[in-house]
Amino acid sequence: MVEKLIGKKLGMTRYFLEDGRSVPVTVLQVGPCVVIQKKTVGREGYNAVQVGYEKQKETRVNKPLQGHFRQAGAGYFKHLREIRVDDPDSFELGQEIKSDVFSIGDRVHVSGISKGRGFSGVMKRWGFSGGRKTHGSRSHRVPGSIGCSATPGRVLKGKKLPGRMGDQRVTVKNLRIVDLRPEMDLVIVKGAVPGSKNGLVEISKA
Repeated sequence: MVEKLIGKKLGMTRYFLEDGRSVPVTVLQVGPCVVIQKKTVGREGYNAVQVGYEKQKETRVNKPLQGHFRQAGAGYFKHLREIRVDDPDSFELGQEIKSDVFSIGDRVHVSGISKGRGFSGVMKRWGFSGGRKTHGSRSHRVPGSIGCSATPGRVLKGKKLPGRMGDQRVTVKNLRIVDLRPEMDLVIVKGAVPGSKNGLVEISKA
């Protein structure tokens, strides 16, 4: 049984529940993921299957990967990921795993790369309130004092300072699936999902 799949974030919209309430949802295109390789405890030290997602032309793939994909005989893919499973032998090379492994009402964790926001100050990055905005103040959006005097005489690690914001792996947990469209490989979850439109996401059962 597979509990994690690869997909793509298509965007956000609203969804009307049976009781008439409108909820914000994210539409994910999940799968089909194709089994490319089986990994076992005896050979690799753990049980997993390697899956490919989003087909592409052969000319877009380098020679080593072309040979790797040919073993499965199911085409060439942009993305490769591993999924831990209990019994790799229950899967066949070239087998498609689709979104029907999930059900309406399931709780899922969704991981993706958050939107990059570049070099950001402390007010945007950490939510600092900033300095006074009154006449005479020269401290508006700066972090303020950060030192520790003579002891320890340095800036402690982990201090909230300006720096690069976003563009890192984020996992949003316990999102509820409100609708499924298996014929279109769509999974609709309540709430927001990290990343921009068409960004790669991993969706797993909670």
